Amino acid sequence: MLPDNAVRHVQVLRLQPGAALTLFDGQGGQWLAEIERIGRREVQVRVAEHQARECELARAVILAPAMPANERMDGLVEKATELGAAAIWPLVCERSVLRLAGERAERRAGHWRAIARAACEQSGRNRVPEVAAPQGLAGCLAGLDRSAPDSIRLLLSFAADALPAHRLSSLLERERPVLVLSGPEGGLSPAEESQARAVGFIAVSLGERVLRADTAPLAALAALALLAASPGTAAAT
Repeated sequence: MLPDNAVRHVQVLRLQPGAALTLFDGQGGQWLAEIERIGRREVQVRVAEHQARECELARAVILAPAMPANERMDGLVEKATELGAAAIWPLVCERSVLRLAGERAERRAGHWRAIARAACEQSGRNRVPEVAAPQGLAGCLAGLDRSAPDSIRLLLSFAADALPAHRLSSLLERERPVLVLSGPEGGLSPAEESQARAVGFIAVSLGERVLRADTAPLAALAALALLAASPGTAAAT
């Protein structure tokens, strides 16, 4: 039996018994399947062969963005999933407008995980990125030796010594994951930038224009995806 969200897709698309489906569990690979029976609230399928298809980036990229205000975080999660982020760690920083904690933070994280799953279904990706519950920047930095011990750490910054984005390739070592830290509206405070640099973050500039808090991490992710890309093409839908 298909889960409820997949049943809704079948109903919306008006599929009939005998129609082919592609199923995935979010852990990699996918299964070919065929609809056997459609009820009012359930869909039964016959699962056939497994395909070891992978469409992840050659290098894992973790985004640690300060949560933008309003509903912009929804769009950030959706687009980051499409672009191939391995994980998304929402942060609360000194200048953050959106501040979540406790049960409210867990509920919002569940909402974003659902968005990530839907983005995987739409884009043909079969690994669902981890979406963590929101946490404070200090806690995130303190736990990096456990959560991202071997990562290349990039800090999006306007600092005078920030490395231009076109030189990113000089920082990347084969197969090491990349962690991208970005600030909220107004950016990280000088103290927060200093704290990040103290645990190994390298300041990187995306140019002279000021990008929104939800645009900057996606721009960095797209650049890293292109640097790590294997031969192939990407199609817009």
